[in-house]
Formats: sequence, structure tokens, C-alpha cells
Amino acid sequence: MRFAHFVLSFIGGLVAFAAAGCAHYQLGTQGKLTFQSIYVEQVGNSAGIPQATPLFTAQVRNALLRDGRVSLASGPESADVTLSVDLKNYARHVATVRRSDTGLARTFDIDLEAVCTLRDNRTGKTLFEKRPVSATREVFTSDAPVERGPNGQPIFVSRQVSAEYQTLPLLAETLADRVSHAVLDVW
Repeated sequence: MRFAHFVLSFIGGLVAFAAAGCAHYQLGTQGKLTFQSIYVEQVGNSAGIPQATPLFTAQVRNALLRDGRVSLASGPESADVTLSVDLKNYARHVATVRRSDTGLARTFDIDLEAVCTLRDNRTGKTLFEKRPVSATREVFTSDAPVERGPNGQPIFVSRQVSAEYQTLPLLAETLADRVSHAVLDVW
């Protein structure tokens, strides 16, 4: 009986200790941003990715809107800060190969690097310049029969280009989230 009373007292003490430790916990960040509005310039495309500018610009703006701590401005004159992003390096690397032919890739990793600059429009001060941000997505390829060869066997062609094109919005979303964190995380 004494042991049970001791155990219950001990457990009660632990619960009280844990409750006191969690009493002041709050979700979210306590850091305050020094700006309320942001203008996002059209994303630069030094990497030469076809049709990437509108896609990446929209994704960066959406990521900032989803966070909710800042509002988007229609021009730099009405914004506290201006964000510029330039896509720099786009590369693909073989991640896995096919069992039937190790010279052919089964999946690729698509890597994209960008640099970001954030300027305070009120003071003219650069808050950060050419901060690197990167993202990686995996692309799965498949073969599709296109025609028959001279012996009647199907000739297969890789669908890498279309798979890579379909992955681009996902890559843009990943990169945009990282840009948003670079801008909105209190540094």
C-alpha cells in the first residue's frame, strides 16, 4: 500500500513538472519581421530552363502568401522590400539504372540552384544578397514502344523529357518553399 502511494505521488509530481514546462509553449515563430509587404520581381532564368520564369515566379508568390506574415505588393514602390530570384544551375544526375541495361537510367535527380536578393525599399539597404537556395526532385522515366523494328520487335524510346517536364512544377514548389523560408525566417 505504501509502495502504491509512493508510485502515485511520484507520477503526480512528474505530471505537474511536465505541465509547468509546457505552460508557456506556443506554436509558430516569435520572431518579428521588419517588413509587412513584399514585391516579388519576375524570376530570372540564367539556368535556361524553358518556360520557367512564369512558373517559378507564381510559385514563389504563392509560397509567401501561404505563410501569411506578409502581403504581396503590385510594385516595388508600394512594398517595404523587394525580392529578386535568379535560377542559376539546372542539372540532372542518374539516381538508379535499369536492371536490363545499366547504361540506361531508371530515375534521375534534378537539381536546381538559385540565388536570392532581398532589398529594403524604405532604406535602400540590402538585407541579403545572392543567398543560395537549392532544391532536388526525382524524375522517373519509362519506356514506351514507338514502332516495330525490322524483326517485328518493338523499339522503345525513353520518356525522360516528358517526365522531366511534368516534374518541373514540383521542383518549382520545393524551391519556392525554400526561398520563402530564406526570406521569412528571422535571421
